[in-house]
Amino acid sequence: MKFLVVGLGNIGSEYEKTRHNIGFRVLDAYAKASNLVFTENRYGSVSEFRLKNQTLIFLKPNTFMNLSGNAVRYWMNKENIPLENLLVVVDDLALPFGTLRMKGNGSDGGHNGLKNIQQMIGTDKYVRLRFGIGSNYQRGQQVDYVLGDFSEEEQKTLQDRLNMAGEMINSFCLAGVQTTMNQFNNK
Repeated sequence: MKFLVVGLGNIGSEYEKTRHNIGFRVLDAYAKASNLVFTENRYGSVSEFRLKNQTLIFLKPNTFMNLSGNAVRYWMNKENIPLENLLVVVDDLALPFGTLRMKGNGSDGGHNGLKNIQQMIGTDKYVRLRFGIGSNYQRGQQVDYVLGDFSEEEQKTLQDRLNMAGEMINSFCLAGVQTTMNQFNNK
């Protein structure tokens, strides 16, 4: 069985370590731990991994955040990925830093990447792994906050949270969304 695991972010070195790029960072941490290499392909950087009897296709779209749906739709069609095997890893302002929540569906919550994915695949009924980045910013400073780097304090626990996100990806692909939510959503 095949799964498409999409990490949302923006391409370019100026965005590399920003809060908004946590989706890319989760996939990069997974790749580093598993000795995977991403290669440039159509609509993004792609890597493939075998986990027991499952094939995981990792995608970091190169379409910029607001057009992520183009890449998701293309790779779902190319690899014949069923909707229930799509997992999108995304930053979430509504969750405290480091909080990880898997959801089976839901609104875009004002996130332009999720909004575009929903438009391009025609539904909001896909699984997402929400990585909390907190909301410690002044009114009118949201863009600067999400495009800013993690604080020194946040960086102390960032690797642990990236590792936990990787465990959640494995659980989703091996045990399903419900089991993963039950096991991880309160950690």
